[in-house]
Amino acid sequence: MPAERITIFDTTLRDGEQSPGCSMNLAEKVRMARQLERLGVDVIEGGFPIASDGDFAAVEAIAGVCRTAAIAALCRTTEQDILRAWAALTGTARPRLHTFVATSDIHLTHKLKRTRAEVLQMTRAAVRLARSLTDDVEFSAEDATRSDVDYLCEVCAVAVEEGARTINIPDTVGYTTPQEYGELIKTIKARVVGARTDVVISVHCHNDLGLAVANSLAALQAGARQVECTINGIGERAGNAALEEIVMACAVRADHLPFTNSINTNELYPTSQLLSEIINCSVQPNKAIVGRNAFAHEAGIHQHGVLSNPLCYEIMTPESVGVEANRLVLGKHSGRHALAARYSELGCELAPAALEAVYRRFTQLADRKKCIYDQDLLALLPPREPAHITAESHTWATSASI
Repeated sequence: MPAERITIFDTTLRDGEQSPGCSMNLAEKVRMARQLERLGVDVIEGGFPIASDGDFAAVEAIAGVCRTAAIAALCRTTEQDILRAWAALTGTARPRLHTFVATSDIHLTHKLKRTRAEVLQMTRAAVRLARSLTDDVEFSAEDATRSDVDYLCEVCAVAVEEGARTINIPDTVGYTTPQEYGELIKTIKARVVGARTDVVISVHCHNDLGLAVANSLAALQAGARQVECTINGIGERAGNAALEEIVMACAVRADHLPFTNSINTNELYPTSQLLSEIINCSVQPNKAIVGRNAFAHEAGIHQHGVLSNPLCYEIMTPESVGVEANRLVLGKHSGRHALAARYSELGCELAPAALEAVYRRFTQLADRKKCIYDQDLLALLPPREPAHITAESHTWATSASI
């Protein structure tokens, strides 16, 4: 079947920034927004204008500099919120008002202190007002995955009736599972969207159980066509679905995930690095796609395979996500092939017997020392071996360089 295009909605600057320790000032938000536009995201959620003057100014500034991506502003289902969000968006060519209200009984009872009927009316009035300002209105049912399904469908149907053209079904607390979420999306599609082609189902998943990406992909397979995500998976609590993981899952497994998107994957790693620099928070080393170990190999068997053909252990090229090259890291698990290759790059071509002797000394050193430097390798050579370093030595990375 032909691949269908999905919309990538990036909320790094709104939900992502709500992550403890990840706040950004106005200049940093604008810088990040420009990079997100270079990355190719379809929608940039700039912030929550009613929350503070700083958030308002950031959305307003982003709206003024970004020309290709739609700029979304978040607002609750109140007139004051909606008008404030709209005021922040006046400078953009493609404004989106994103209004939300909780639909789960636990939120209605303990947070909103509203009845189901009252929330239904709030939804109707808010979407009607938002639609009077712009054609691009998104409605989100907060805590959708813990909501009564019949009531959730009723609220979403009212939003569509009043003009919302994107219906977001968030897994606000990271509670659902892929199969369950897929069934919910199918239900929304059947009971709310039906045969309409002008209404898009969106998903916004949190990672409290480590299932945000899996749930997002299951939702796409079930009929969702917008996915809300963040760079590096930052966000409230355990974070959001990681944009880079969703995009590359679709790229690598197009046989099971036949979806296209507008993302320039060569910008994934640079975007990840920029965000880490701005918020001073690096991703964990084993993070998929953009972690420093994502294309690093230490085990001897793996290194031999990668030297023979990278496809032995890499399902995508590092270059495809903006990483310069893979790295063979020398450590106690490394084998002779990787060691010989590194010595060759250092200008030392070792005969088999010499390599065997050096390898024995190397493994003894690696058992005692976690980081093996080039000077360590040179010190392991017998005095008669050449020990000059060639110009291309910088292309190799030892443990010390990570």
